[in-house]
Amino acid sequence: MRNSSVVMRRRQRQREERVRRRKDRQQCRRERACERRMSAMWSRSQGLVGAVIENVSVAEDGSVVISARPRAGERERCGKCHGRCLYRDEGDGRRQWRGLDCGVVRVYIEADAPRVSCFEHGVIVAAVPWARHDTGFTRMFDDLVAWKVVEQSAKAVCEELGIAWRTVGRICKRVCAERRSILDPLGDLREIGFDEISVRRGQRYMTVVVDHRSGRLIWAAAGRDQATVKRFLDLLGQEGCEKLELVSCDDADWVTVPVAERCPNADICLDAFHVVKAATDAVDEVRREVWNEARRAGDAGLARKLKGARYALWKNPDKLTGRQQQKLAFIKQLNSPIYTAYLLKEQLRQIYELPGRKALALLDAWLKWARRCQLEPFVKLAARITKQRYKIEGALIHGLSNARVEQINTQIRLIMRRGYGFHSPDAVISLAMLSLGGLRPPRPHQAKQLA
Repeated sequence: MRNSSVVMRRRQRQREERVRRRKDRQQCRRERACERRMSAMWSRSQGLVGAVIENVSVAEDGSVVISARPRAGERERCGKCHGRCLYRDEGDGRRQWRGLDCGVVRVYIEADAPRVSCFEHGVIVAAVPWARHDTGFTRMFDDLVAWKVVEQSAKAVCEELGIAWRTVGRICKRVCAERRSILDPLGDLREIGFDEISVRRGQRYMTVVVDHRSGRLIWAAAGRDQATVKRFLDLLGQEGCEKLELVSCDDADWVTVPVAERCPNADICLDAFHVVKAATDAVDEVRREVWNEARRAGDAGLARKLKGARYALWKNPDKLTGRQQQKLAFIKQLNSPIYTAYLLKEQLRQIYELPGRKALALLDAWLKWARRCQLEPFVKLAARITKQRYKIEGALIHGLSNARVEQINTQIRLIMRRGYGFHSPDAVISLAMLSLGGLRPPRPHQAKQLA
């Protein structure tokens, strides 16, 4: 009996031991599963693709520090070209990158930052899969800043994320350069438009180029001269220049001369707004001449009426007020050269409302009338239009204008107004390309959901 009781107790202990070990194994599996889930959660939230999370700790200031390392396939790569390189040394040791905040808690990614020897770029810090080169922020943080700065002011982004406004500009420039290299907005261009916009006082301009088919801003650079246009054409290359079919612009030589030299297959289309504006200026010049003659003759009443008729001569007939219509009727009864100039201006404007062949026929008739009207401003304008007739014919035949480019310019002015001005045109260009060039990245977590 005694031996049987001993055996039973031993078996009982063995069963208890097996149950304990099974519970321990289940507990270990649950802990490992929890660790994997936590690691996957941090990896998804911080964009740690191609990385291994070693540890997650809380610093003294309450921030979360995630210790990570690149996977084997992502190690020892150049920070610029991302090619395989030879290991050089440890560099400056471990460093940190700021990631997306977890609520009100800041999150940092900590890892080694060794240096490698690249055949193209020399000794350089090795690339990490979660951040761009030469930055203290993760890729997802950069994308979030670039997305936010398009939707709200830079000041609001700085206050919300706790960064400096200069940092916002550098992030926009960095994200814009990467997105431009991936999307290639200069590929397969057929119809483009050139224009300039003032970015600061002191005759500081920026040249913008817009694709008429997509309606997007494809290129912008500081400057307003032939060298700036040639820089854009150099980026297109010979093949890209030969593909261009239509180019809209104003009558500035700094655009038309390089385009005519480098783009043999492109038809230059002179914007209708500048042609009609030149006619409006000619009307005003004739009005001032008649007004000065009335003053010299001592006819103060006629001079006063002619001075108040300026807006009636400028505006389109369908937009005149009752008082302005009376002014125009008085000028018609007066039968002065002013009304002839007004009719010339209106007929030139009507040319752009007709189809191609009818518009060309009316243009011929207008030039004959302007040459024999004996009004010096319109005689000069007729000579100017005759010299640039092939550009005007291109706009009439193809129906192309710079209206889409002017729309982009208006939106760029709104961007500058919202930012209360910019110290550098590079910041304006980067922000404009993100907003109007289709280069804005999606929100980080939205991109994950769409994927």
